[in-house]
Amino acid sequence: MRRISPTTCAFFAAALVPLVLVTGCAESGGVRVEGTAATSAVNTSPPPPRATGVRKIDPVALLREDPKVGAEIKSDLKPCGGDEYPVDTSYGNLTGGSVPDVVINVSSCGDGVGLGSYVYRMENGRYTDVFGDEQPPVYLDIDKSDLELTRQVYSPGDSVCCPSGEDVITYHWSGDRFTETSRTHSDYGNKANG
Repeated sequence: MRRISPTTCAFFAAALVPLVLVTGCAESGGVRVEGTAATSAVNTSPPPPRATGVRKIDPVALLREDPKVGAEIKSDLKPCGGDEYPVDTSYGNLTGGSVPDVVINVSSCGDGVGLGSYVYRMENGRYTDVFGDEQPPVYLDIDKSDLELTRQVYSPGDSVCCPSGEDVITYHWSGDRFTETSRTHSDYGNKANG
């Protein structure tokens, strides 16, 4: 291996110093104002219990076989594109059973408006409809061990994209049915419609 002499090393250093200075002095465009730093909320509540023993079901078949599901909902159960149906399915422990409950939301293909929402509980080896709401726009969600129904509220003249507010109704399983435990209303005012 050949050694570099101190004179050669000094020559290379002298050649690099102007390059570093020129690069460091290039115009950067000045000070950029990026806005406030992002903040994030910390969730201090424990995560909901995970649904164990989840047996995936065919939500479309379950809805079609359910006599409580309205004929209009059943007729709207068509693929939106390809083989994708407008259903959203989630699993959770809402009714205290040994098998996770199934929450199914049916929406329209065009604008995604919730048409109907259902909860199924395993009883005697098969899923049984224990809650349903077919008053659009509706959406059910699982919040820990509670059922949360969200309904957009529209005033005359509101576009589908821009409701005037929303109602959130919380239900809890009380042995044989869901009972309402709380209700909140958020008024968006004219903010949503400009």
